[in-house]
Amino acid sequence: MLFKDISILDRDFEIREHCFVGTEGERISFIGDEMPQKDFGEVFPGKGRLLMPGFYNSHAHSPMTLLRGYGENMALQDWLNKKIFPFEAKLKGDDIYWGTLLAMAESIRYGIVSTSDMYYFTEEMARAVDESGAKNNISRAITSFDDEDIRDIKGAVEMKRAYERLNGTAGGRILIDMSLHAEYTSTPKTVRQLAEYTKEIGANMHVHVSETRTEHENCKEKYKMTPLEYLNSHGLFDTPTTAAHCVFIEGDDYNILAEKGITVACNMTSNMKLASGICDAGGLFKRGINVTIGTDSVASNNSLNMIEEIKFFALAPKVKTKDPSVITPKEALKAATINGAKAQGRKDCGMLETGCRADMIVLDITGPSMHPSHDMKNNIVYSASGSDVIMTMVDGKVLYKNGEYITIDIEKTIFEAERATKEILAGL
Repeated sequence: MLFKDISILDRDFEIREHCFVGTEGERISFIGDEMPQKDFGEVFPGKGRLLMPGFYNSHAHSPMTLLRGYGENMALQDWLNKKIFPFEAKLKGDDIYWGTLLAMAESIRYGIVSTSDMYYFTEEMARAVDESGAKNNISRAITSFDDEDIRDIKGAVEMKRAYERLNGTAGGRILIDMSLHAEYTSTPKTVRQLAEYTKEIGANMHVHVSETRTEHENCKEKYKMTPLEYLNSHGLFDTPTTAAHCVFIEGDDYNILAEKGITVACNMTSNMKLASGICDAGGLFKRGINVTIGTDSVASNNSLNMIEEIKFFALAPKVKTKDPSVITPKEALKAATINGAKAQGRKDCGMLETGCRADMIVLDITGPSMHPSHDMKNNIVYSASGSDVIMTMVDGKVLYKNGEYITIDIEKTIFEAERATKEILAGL
């Protein structure tokens, strides 16, 4: 495909106008200021359009679309114990498949090309992702409250099987990460053994860290260490790691994040909705830590509208620090794109550059909210809407365009997700 005479967010995350971008197969093969001589097939007229890298959702629980709006205005522990856990106990594989497919449809609609997921029923999740055409780093979260061997933990068995069967499938679109749910849902033995296994196979790690003050302070009381210090002491960060939330990190935590090259996935909307707090994204950026954006689950966010999430990501740290300059639009856009690709281990993704994967989205920039444009980066972060995404492409394949889903039967997906939800509720 050739994108003709279009504005782009280039590899330096600056706006360039009147560009020509050609894709061949899975990759971007041409970027220039003049019409290429080569025939790239279908031509996409670029007037009034902006081409940019697709978004990377760095922390999500996709099947939880089935719990959208179920349990509102509740504190985290009440929300989990009274609403979420009882519902999840009724989930079956087919429910997970439809919930994931619904999440992929919503993600693609809003320009998310890849997600880092943490949940269970990994094979059903992978099937939905594969069919959707999107990318996903899927992890099966491990919990263990007894001092059992990791080989005997049901979730660990599923995790290992998923890695052996699914890692690198769908042409590399599906990757399998390891996952410790959190410090407070595991034992030191579990942490050590999972860390050793993850390092042995060379996989990525995904973990919740310091999401709430209670979690953070209880760990300090129990182990005389912060959650980050505790997990680090057991070797969990000896492989590339995404630490979700990190709302209450302090002191030496920042040094651990920087020294170990840990990615912090900020989930501003979810954390604000559950009144957990605001991650110090500005402080993380200043220390050279890789900062990314996650939606968390739809149950605690209500949508996968990444442009909305980018805006909250840019705004919340300003409130926390009382500093309006703490997050720049360019930092926010990098957090949503190339930083997320880096966290997932997708080195040839996340930016517009020849040779990179053609994971791109097109925004309609003709609407009144996008004018005037003193700096289009500012407009993308603060003025754009999710509905401005009019095309989503993954590995050079169009998955969504002008309201049409190419790979997903959206009517059937919505029907089946509604059916699954009603059946679960009837059994509670």
